[in-house]
Parts: sequence; C-alpha cells; structure tokens
Amino acid sequence: MCEVMPTISEGDSAAPPRGPGGVQNGSEQEANFEQLMVNMLDERDKLLESLRETQETLIQNQTKLQGALHERDMLQRQINASLPQVRSYTQGINGCSGFNIFATVWAEAGSEDGVILSGCG
Repeated sequence: MCEVMPTISEGDSAAPPRGPGGVQNGSEQEANFEQLMVNMLDERDKLLESLRETQETLIQNQTKLQGALHERDMLQRQINASLPQVRSYTQGINGCSGFNIFATVWAEAGSEDGVILSGCG
C-alpha cells in the first residue's frame, strides 16, 4: 500500500542543535524546510505511482467485467433461443396420454448399441 511518514514533533530530542537561546538560525530552518519539502515530494511521487497502478488495475477489471457481461448476454440469448424448443418438446410429452418411453439397450455380435423409443400408442 502506501507508507506513512512519521510525525515530526516540535520537541524532538534528536533535533539538530539550536542557536543561542534555543532558537534555530535561518540556515537550519531553511535546511529543515528543504528536507520537509523533499519528503513531501517523495511521498507525493509514491502516491501518484500507487494511483496509476490502481487505475490500471481498475481498467483491467472493467475490461474483464465487460467480457463477462458479453458472455452472459450471449449465453442468455442461446438459452432464450433453445427454450421454445424445450417447451414444445415437454408439452408434447405431457400432452400425450399413455406416453411411454422404453429404452432397450442391446449388444449383439455385429450390431451397434442402440436405444429404441416408443411413444404414444
């Protein structure tokens, strides 16, 4: 993820020595300010790089989503196209009184395996 910079306390005991009376002189303040700016720019660069990577991942995921949605729509069209055939077949079976399906599988020398179906009769 992103690294968080440590907070800078004003009363840091590891701070550079101050001028007379404990007040930083101008060059020390300028050096501290420059270091702070460098740290902020580095952090900004890290955040921008993280943002770019996240945007690239988002674009890839959106592309995958579009592909999945397209595939879903294709499959839905195939189902819808097949559904009337299935309905008419099942209505034919249900509408036929005395419909019996007899499946006989046989294997004889020289003959192929097969199934015999008999319907309404």
